[in-house]
Amino acid sequence: MTNIVSIIIQLVSGAIGGAGAGKVMPKLSLGKIGDILAGILGGGLGGQILGLLGIGGAAATGNLDIGSIIASILGGGVGGGALMAIVSTVKNMLGGKK
Repeated sequence: MTNIVSIIIQLVSGAIGGAGAGKVMPKLSLGKIGDILAGILGGGLGGQILGLLGIGGAAATGNLDIGSIIASILGGGVGGGALMAIVSTVKNMLGGKK
């Protein structure tokens, strides 16, 4: 059960991270919906990668304490913002924005 909670935290944090990255870097923004969707995907990936590396997260420890919640939030938020920026950069390189 804690695994599901951790994943939900990562996805929500990723959505917020993607939206925040779109606001901070308007030239890389994919639009509100695009930023949020890329953020959700990046948040899930970022949180899972941290869990596989054993850095916090309920997936790594098996329990949901304040440290794992903070790790899930940070991993999700950073992963969401990073993936939004990567997708936008690739899109711009391929001629998606003029």
